[in-house]
Amino acid sequence: MEGKPCNQSLAVKTSHVLPPDTNAHGTLFGGKLMAHIDDVAAIAAGRHARKPVVTASTDSVDFLAPVKEGDAVCVEAFVTWTHNTSMEVFVKAVTENIRSGKRKVCTTAFTTFVAVDSDGRPSEVPPVYPVTDDEKKLHESAPKRAKLRNERRQESKELAATFGTDFPWNRGV
Repeated sequence: MEGKPCNQSLAVKTSHVLPPDTNAHGTLFGGKLMAHIDDVAAIAAGRHARKPVVTASTDSVDFLAPVKEGDAVCVEAFVTWTHNTSMEVFVKAVTENIRSGKRKVCTTAFTTFVAVDSDGRPSEVPPVYPVTDDEKKLHESAPKRAKLRNERRQESKELAATFGTDFPWNRGV
């Protein structure tokens, strides 16, 4: 499979933050921003793979600044690294005060998507290659993040096995 540059997967979405999207503090619900992140990252991954994709993990979601009611939030995502059937996607969200024009990076995140075939089985994706210095930095550091992600996934599997599917009020009875 022929490789593709990182920027070929770039996806961008800008949304107005309205009252139903905010909490009691007048700021965007974190879960709402995470939904924007997953949506835009899925578009970037699908654009790279040119196949259906599913979210495998979301990690390193760091909320750096509040997104206030009336602001705009712009979410950008692109594929930084691939491995057989999976793709790491870097996501950046910027909040903008529409009246003043002041902008701040409010969130950064890494997500992982897996391409799937028509039967829902993992499907090979083309490699990705960086062009800019920033893309190179993300690409070179991706294997370390992938290793940490795999370790965390193993811990999650162990916790799932330990706690199982019993209702919490039935444990220890």
